Amino acid sequence: MLDLLRPLLAVCSYLLLLLPGGQGRIPLYNNGFHYQDIGNGDGNGEIYFNGVRLHVESPQPSVSATRGSSVTLPCHYRYEPELTTPRRTRVKWSWLPANTISALASPEAFAGETEVMVAMGNRHRSYGNFRGRVRLRRSAPGDMSLVIDELQLNDTGRYRCEVIDGLEDESVTVDLELRGVVFPYYSQKGRYHFNYFGAQQACQDQDAALATFEQLFAAWEEGLDWCNAGWLADGTVQYPITAPRDGCGGVNLAPGLRSYGQRHRLLHSFDAFCFSASVKGTVYYLQHPAKLNFTEAVQACASDGSQIARVGQLYGAWRLMGLDHCDAGWLADGSVRYPIAKARANCGPPEPGVRSFGFPSLYLKFGVYCYR
Repeated sequence: MLDLLRPLLAVCSYLLLLLPGGQGRIPLYNNGFHYQDIGNGDGNGEIYFNGVRLHVESPQPSVSATRGSSVTLPCHYRYEPELTTPRRTRVKWSWLPANTISALASPEAFAGETEVMVAMGNRHRSYGNFRGRVRLRRSAPGDMSLVIDELQLNDTGRYRCEVIDGLEDESVTVDLELRGVVFPYYSQKGRYHFNYFGAQQACQDQDAALATFEQLFAAWEEGLDWCNAGWLADGTVQYPITAPRDGCGGVNLAPGLRSYGQRHRLLHSFDAFCFSASVKGTVYYLQHPAKLNFTEAVQACASDGSQIARVGQLYGAWRLMGLDHCDAGWLADGSVRYPIAKARANCGPPEPGVRSFGFPSLYLKFGVYCYR
């Protein structure tokens, strides 16, 4: 029977190779078995089924890390039954940015994946912003785990490890998250002045990035309550409510994320929800003999060998490093804030947080937070 099926399989394989994008493997088709390439065939270009199954697995569906650190995304492959001689396989790591991930990933979403690295044997190539920052761990046979160095804010998302053997391939995904803090941010002009791209830029200016839905949801679970709607990385507009009230969806609505859905990224204006991760340097309150206006504050930090801190840096230092200081100080955007890790009398509300004075006149006198 097998001899009768071989010509049919060969014809089908040949036709599939002629399809656009064929290039030696069958896209989007997987029955759990791999096919031997012509180097393992009968010498006449025939590809035949050999009953060995390729498995690609990851013990961790998601990994979290801190900004600036190195992280390993686990991926291993094996054959069943186990092979006695090694086979030449190729691995491809690709990435779907966090702001493009939907609850139910569609084929269209996967088409938007960006190549991170491809490797075969001792040869490998990395791409784009990942060039020079990624490598394979290879700690044991079948280990294709991806190591990413110098993690950046925008590295979050879903990574796909695809192992290719001839015409057969198997893949597994690993989600990468950064530990950090979400904070609401609005313009000096007041509420609702950012279109999507303005919100994106505003977060970047504060050493942060637009928060993802997952990041905002986690912040809400931890108690974030904010009644102004803000842009998220996926282009939706939402806001988190822990204490339902009038003007914030109404008292009869359960706590949760209120969503305006997708909005026009150019024409509609809202605030922003930014995400800040840990920073390499140190944020500190500058001990100065006198209070300072904004211009003097910038100069004072420079004279101390530092620069005036940005809002995202202050939030990251408060949340991830325990920065606690009860003196209001200037920040780079012209706002005045102070971080409280341990709530106490005369330091604002009875819970921890970053207190804000908004954007006072630049001639008023305050302290300053510097970053070194």
